[in-house]
Amino acid sequence: MAGTRLQLEADERQFLAAASDVIMANPFEIDRRQVAALVPASALAIPNGHHALTTLFPVLLARLDRLSQRNAGSLTQYAGEERQWLADARLFCGYHRFLPELDRLIDQESTQPRPLTPVAFADEALALLREQGFDQTEAVRYFGLFYQLRRAYRFIDGALIGSSPCMQQLRRALWNNVFGCDMRVYERYLWNRMEDFSTLILGETGSGKGSAAAAIGRSVFIPFDPASHRFQHGIADTFIAVNLAEFPESLIESELFGHRKGAFTGAVEDHQGVFARCSPYGSLFLDEIGDASLGVQIKLLRVLQERAFTPVGSHKPQRFSGRVIAATHQALAELRQQGKFRPDFFYRLCSDTITVPSLRQRLAETPAELDLLVDALVARLLGSSRSEAVELVLTALHRDLPADYPWPGNVRELEQAARRILLTGRYAGEPAAPTASDAFWQQMQAGTLDARSVLAQYCALLYQRCGNYEHVARQTGLDRRTVRKYLSRSILPQQQMPGSDADRQHGQ
Repeated sequence: MAGTRLQLEADERQFLAAASDVIMANPFEIDRRQVAALVPASALAIPNGHHALTTLFPVLLARLDRLSQRNAGSLTQYAGEERQWLADARLFCGYHRFLPELDRLIDQESTQPRPLTPVAFADEALALLREQGFDQTEAVRYFGLFYQLRRAYRFIDGALIGSSPCMQQLRRALWNNVFGCDMRVYERYLWNRMEDFSTLILGETGSGKGSAAAAIGRSVFIPFDPASHRFQHGIADTFIAVNLAEFPESLIESELFGHRKGAFTGAVEDHQGVFARCSPYGSLFLDEIGDASLGVQIKLLRVLQERAFTPVGSHKPQRFSGRVIAATHQALAELRQQGKFRPDFFYRLCSDTITVPSLRQRLAETPAELDLLVDALVARLLGSSRSEAVELVLTALHRDLPADYPWPGNVRELEQAARRILLTGRYAGEPAAPTASDAFWQQMQAGTLDARSVLAQYCALLYQRCGNYEHVARQTGLDRRTVRKYLSRSILPQQQMPGSDADRQHGQ
């Protein structure tokens, strides 16, 4: 009878509802126990380098096959939440069915950005989605989402080395920055609107802010064109980076917004700025945003508010459709207090604020992370990992540096340390600047501290090591507001507090 809808059996409802929750979750938040509840113990072995979710694929596929065998597997046969659960399961299996092909496509597009590669498996993937009950428009959009999901997972997981808790949190934050905290909201409403969500990345110099920004920028949604069998933009077109500290004030507007011939002395031809070169589905990374003058901030604010900019020497506004990601190592709260950073510009930038942890914090949480980083850095330097070279670098680091060496240059310093050791066999580290610890003990020995000051300096030392209020609060037995109060009285410089701007913004 036309219009009659099927209903899932009780065990099917329970399984598909639980599977849907796991499928739609942030993959860097999924607890292995959630997957284990759905997958038989005999099938739970996770291949090296794979996510726990890969074990769900054959189990879920078998469930869907049983539905199809009794002619009850099409989306059109269900309504409401049952249709949603079944759609999630179908999309999950379709995505995993084409993972090898998606990986090959990403590798091709990453190494040969132009011309764009025809997607040989697109017709097969689109036909499969249509057979399962999705219409052509939905199938094309979901195929683009498959491509985005795989790029995001690879770039976020692969480009950011480390297993420390703070790095796991960074991956979770980056995934949410790309897809939001609710995947269903993203795939229904946000997939083509993310340009309205600017991002501010904070962290010490050399900590990896650029890598975090690139992971976001290269994970954007790129539409698929079924007529040409190509995605509309290459991966290389999705991310443009510019360091504002590299340009003098007289040239920075030209680099950002472009200029017309004759706009100023030396402008012998038209020049496209980075805003014009950014593709409609791309991201523009503005590094060292704290160095932007107030005049440049006003013009950047206009871009964020009106999505328009005007080249130097022109009166014709141009449309900007990309997404803005900005980063700084500076304490923006202090710059705002000094009148050097506009509050309205700051709040337009920080739809999301992500803090990249320092190497000091990472090693304090997980000392073995040093081995992972050195292995990755040596592989990058030599073309592949060489155990003898890795051992040479690690031996020199453990021999020549104190156990609590603070790594002021972060991962960038570690990379240069590896180079120096491969050349000279030694690394003495950077000359130690006076630290809060030095000043603290000097005042303790001089007997010049009262009880409140002692507690303030102790909070500061803990914060310098771990970089977040929660850890200090747990260690001292204080609440976070009290920790903040004591930190404000400490002698620890603000630039040594890597989470200060993010913490202040969220009122922590």
